[in-house]
Amino acid sequence: MRFGDMSDTDRLPRAEVRLDPAITKGRQARTVFVAHKLRDELRRYAEAHPTGDPRHALFPTQKHPQRGFTPNTCAQHFLTLYRRAGIAHASSHSGRRTFITQLASKGVPVRVLASLAGHRSIATTQRYIDVNDEMKRSAVELI
Repeated sequence: MRFGDMSDTDRLPRAEVRLDPAITKGRQARTVFVAHKLRDELRRYAEAHPTGDPRHALFPTQKHPQRGFTPNTCAQHFLTLYRRAGIAHASSHSGRRTFITQLASKGVPVRVLASLAGHRSIATTQRYIDVNDEMKRSAVELI
């Protein structure tokens, strides 16, 4: 992603970011909805990295400052971060799994989850949802 992908003409983070098919895993254009908290963090990040060039990589790397992370480098970076934080058995998809599971536990319908995750099939999304004891406790309290 580039600074211009996530910000408007005033360099303020957008509430919705359109991803070009060329940069998505399934080569499908999608819209990512950005929460207020994340927009605030992105605004602070942009202020700390005032390139002024909308073509500049949002997260540059030392090796490729203009292009930024490749998918493989990003996955490897997350593995390193998780290891340093002492989080065992985590992968680059752990954040996606947590995001989907937390929304599912709050009652968000699986079709909405699939759309947010960019999955074409709800069966794929359902594999991401981890069921835990708290979810089961909440479910039986609905009766």
